[in-house]
Amino acid sequence: MPIIVNLDVMLAKRKMSVTELSEKVGITLANVSNLKTGKAKAIRFSTLEAICRALDCQPGDILEYR
Repeated sequence: MPIIVNLDVMLAKRKMSVTELSEKVGITLANVSNLKTGKAKAIRFSTLEAICRALDCQPGDILEYR
């Protein structure tokens, strides 16, 4: 897949756990894990916005096209 999800990198930079992000964003731990591992096929803009707000980052910090 040419879209790479760098969620694990941003979590490490912000010293935040997957569980903490899940709670802040309001999505299940399983969905955060799917995003983190690149198994997700889609993401809602509202979810992406909430993740960016929680991690204080831009969408381009999380998503990368290769």
